[in-house]
Amino acid sequence: MNSRSSERTLAGLQTGMAGALVMLAWMAISMLWTRHSVWWFPNLMATTFGGDPALHTGFGKYSAAGLALHLLIYSGLGVVFAFLVPDRATHGRLLLSGVLLALAFYFFMYGFFWKHVNPLIPLYSPDRQLLVAHVFYGMMLSRYSRYAQSAGWARQ
Repeated sequence: MNSRSSERTLAGLQTGMAGALVMLAWMAISMLWTRHSVWWFPNLMATTFGGDPALHTGFGKYSAAGLALHLLIYSGLGVVFAFLVPDRATHGRLLLSGVLLALAFYFFMYGFFWKHVNPLIPLYSPDRQLLVAHVFYGMMLSRYSRYAQSAGWARQ
């Protein structure tokens, strides 16, 4: 991998991780709003590893695995985004591309992938909150150019 690809990968990882953390913050707030535990979403993701026992109200032995799975998936999507957008894309193009990619990913993951891999996730997932979380994630992807600038190669 050349240095430009490495820098693009790292900027994508940073962007994806920042977006994933914003998603988790939104999910925690929205879960409190609907009178669920802040750990509901990470525990729901953790059912991939622990099945039904992972789905409870507090932080449990599977919660960290659910958090890690979420961060891994969305950090990886940030890398994919980094390689899809052109080097000198405008902020508006990045914003539109990021939101569209995030929404397409939402519909793929919750409409198809999770139904086959872990049916508990689409069954118990809070659809509206997740849709909004993906919009926030897509908005965070638009910050990619800032992370790429800090790597020193974009928009030079």
